Amino acid sequence: MTEQPRPPDDDPTARYQPPGGYPPPPYNPPPGYGYGYKPPSTAGDERTWILVAHFGGAAGAFFGGTFFGWIAPLVALLARGNTSPYVREEAVKALNFQLLWGIIGLVGSVLICVGVGVFIVGAAWLIATILGVVAGVKAANNEPFNYPLSARFIR
Repeated sequence: MTEQPRPPDDDPTARYQPPGGYPPPPYNPPPGYGYGYKPPSTAGDERTWILVAHFGGAAGAFFGGTFFGWIAPLVALLARGNTSPYVREEAVKALNFQLLWGIIGLVGSVLICVGVGVFIVGAAWLIATILGVVAGVKAANNEPFNYPLSARFIR
């Protein structure tokens, strides 16, 4: 009685074997794919001037009511624009953006007597400040950023 009964020959479960184990994991996972072009890492001095252009423009727009947001990008452009093409590119982007919204704020301040100028100045102040901070954060993370709602006054 120590033997187990043998299943019939026509039983399909008689030939069943448990599945094999999983293969061992690879040593290193393959590298992930990026979402586009990432510019090369910039040196510390270049990054500082890029952040001055973007965050300084946002601070000038915030404290100056959109009228002085162009000063910091202009300083960054004049200080390091001829020595670093990357600083020049980012400072020109920030300068063009802050100039446009400074002009819009100026037109809005003239139109205050009509009544719609308050809304124009407020919108220009918010847009120049918020997008300047967003551009500064992107530049701090070494990510490319193109300002929406911008014009090209300086090339």
